[in-house]
Amino acid sequence: MSSFSAGHRRTAGRFANVDGIPFRMPVGTRGSPALLAAYTIDPEEARAVLPAELRPYRMLGGGVLLIGVVDYRDTTIGTYVEFCIGILCTRSSRPAPPLLPLLLGSFFGTGVYIYDLPVSTEISVKGGRGIWGMPKRRANLDFVIGDTTVSSQYDLDGQMVMRVDVPRPARTRLPLRFSGVGYGCFRGMLAKSSISMRGRMGVTWGGGPGSRLLIGDHERVAWLKRLGVPDRPLLTAFVPSMHGTLDDHVETWFLTSDSAPAPAEDGLESLVGMGLGQDRLPPPDRAHSDRLLGMPGSREHIVSR
Repeated sequence: MSSFSAGHRRTAGRFANVDGIPFRMPVGTRGSPALLAAYTIDPEEARAVLPAELRPYRMLGGGVLLIGVVDYRDTTIGTYVEFCIGILCTRSSRPAPPLLPLLLGSFFGTGVYIYDLPVSTEISVKGGRGIWGMPKRRANLDFVIGDTTVSSQYDLDGQMVMRVDVPRPARTRLPLRFSGVGYGCFRGMLAKSSISMRGRMGVTWGGGPGSRLLIGDHERVAWLKRLGVPDRPLLTAFVPSMHGTLDDHVETWFLTSDSAPAPAEDGLESLVGMGLGQDRLPPPDRAHSDRLLGMPGSREHIVSR
């Protein structure tokens, strides 16, 4: 934590330009609303999803699926929505003991393995992949704050991938002061970046009324259907105004396997010719997901169609 803060102090007020993307340091956001939903999952199936360098963190005997969405309203690259689907993990050769990875995160390399990270704009894809090594792709996204719920939907290729609804708590007074780690895979490398988050949030344990997760049939979420995601989340949270700051450096390691791996699905060639556009794709098809939620016989919290 001390080196993270030192990096902020060292670069504060300075400027950078990477691949044509201008930044004023430190890289961050202010006043951005966010939602979170956490679910227990099968740890062995989660292990099969993670690269060999990571292991699923176990809580109460299960792994943890995290879905987090931020509606970025103030950044150096414009406004955009970011939809994160990941698994809580540690970077260790052996399974970590209970609780300690949450208390000693730096020692155990505790973080979130980000499997998918769709965003609204081209410039965010270019920066997220090229600089931070995160699996970003441009998609149809929204972020809807209602009177009683907060919701986000992710569509890709004309299909609904996922929709998450969480209760909007009457009070959001719980202090949020957290520094976390995100891991992502790009061009055959494992990348690690850190973020500091501040704000106030409201938490609903067990999800409560209005907590729903819809998983579509798109290939991007086929792996989720093997994880045994339960009807009810461990918790949901809403942050009406988050301040977030990224660290000033990224760490990377080789991804390894027991036999010669195939070429990485996405390489540097995927960034060639990518521009700095800040336009968003059309919003996702809410009418379709609303119909799924209203279908007789659908499960209340998870609908797979």
